[in-house]
Amino acid sequence: MASSKLRNSSNSGEDDCKLDMSPMIDMVFLLLMFFLVNATVIVVKQDPNVTPPVAVNSRKAEEGNGRIVVNVYEDGKFTTELKEPLDDEDAITELVRTEKDKIDKLGYKPKLHLRGDKDTVFKYSRQVIRAAAKAQVDQVVFAVYVTEK
Repeated sequence: MASSKLRNSSNSGEDDCKLDMSPMIDMVFLLLMFFLVNATVIVVKQDPNVTPPVAVNSRKAEEGNGRIVVNVYEDGKFTTELKEPLDDEDAITELVRTEKDKIDKLGYKPKLHLRGDKDTVFKYSRQVIRAAAKAQVDQVVFAVYVTEK
């Protein structure tokens, strides 16, 4: 008797068991939005007038956070990442100090990202490093083109 009731209830079968996918799609979009909002994009604006040297033994930097970019031109002029001119070591020190304060608040370790032209005399790069040291930034990342070894 129980089997006939079970058979009758399962044979009426106009109602197929279907899975509603709309909550699953909503969840995928929510996860996608979550990861897009939490992702950090690190963009270093490159000055086309600065041609970095080629380095055979260079390696790509692991972390891009906390960089303070200073461009050094062939004639010894200095600019920021946004191509604002820096007149002397004091201007560089002030830039590095203000950027360091911003980066410290974000919890990263500040690094000087030095983009020197390949024909630049090293004494100009030394001036930038000295100015950054006055602002208590002691890590320097030199921008170079990476070649295959």
